[in-house]
Amino acid sequence: MNQAKTLLIIVAMTGLLVWIGGYFGGQSGMVLALAIGLVMNGVSYFFSDKIVLASYGARVVDQADAPELYAIVANLAQRAGLPTPRIAIIPEDTPNAFATGRNPEHAVVAVTEGIMRILSRPELEAVIGHELGHVKHRDILIGSLAAVLAQAIMFLSRMAFWISPRDEEGRSNPLAGIAIMILGPLAAILLQMAVSRSREYLADDYSAHLTGRPDMLASALERLQAYNQQLPMASAEPATAHMMIVNPLSGGGLMSLFSTHPPMEVRVERLRRMPIEAR
Repeated sequence: MNQAKTLLIIVAMTGLLVWIGGYFGGQSGMVLALAIGLVMNGVSYFFSDKIVLASYGARVVDQADAPELYAIVANLAQRAGLPTPRIAIIPEDTPNAFATGRNPEHAVVAVTEGIMRILSRPELEAVIGHELGHVKHRDILIGSLAAVLAQAIMFLSRMAFWISPRDEEGRSNPLAGIAIMILGPLAAILLQMAVSRSREYLADDYSAHLTGRPDMLASALERLQAYNQQLPMASAEPATAHMMIVNPLSGGGLMSLFSTHPPMEVRVERLRRMPIEAR
């Protein structure tokens, strides 16, 4: 199923790039956009983790830099039968976390400085368990591909503000430019929603069984949601919002209406119904 979703993301977003390229430059624009899409697919497969981490200013750390966080990640990874992923810290007060990379051997778990301050250790373990669920299920490739390709689509869509598409007779068409500027990012977000919502439920379930404490994940999610509504992440972008454990654009205006995450109330209720397991 994840392989099918990965193929869907590649085909759909590449097709969207080609469509935008066609509006900008006709047939030659479509060919150029297809070439860009193919290059972006290759780049995002091998370097998506570095691109996403750089967009958030994240810093990869080792055991000496963050011993408690490293111990949590290493212990849970061992329990999950996974290689210990690299760990990155995002210089943000707003608490959040995500995982990225193309497979478990190249995975990165990133957390903000804020999440380490506000969560208790059991809550932080539950959040890390959720991210390792994405690694275990190989969701991280889907999320990383979607993030990089969505960034490319949104960049080209913004260009429509400066370069209006032209009709068959070479005349400028500002209305088409405005349409692309609005519909391009919206389509990218809808594609992200189509492949990401079910992933969050599966990762929640995985964390609950890995840690044995679904109540701690429920508590962490409620706390993270409240903080993100009061203090949305300054560096968050719609292209990468789907990768976070909670929507970083909550309270962030119009884009928060197109949430790539399931309703928080539903996630918490599901976790509250799960039994606590001895570990």
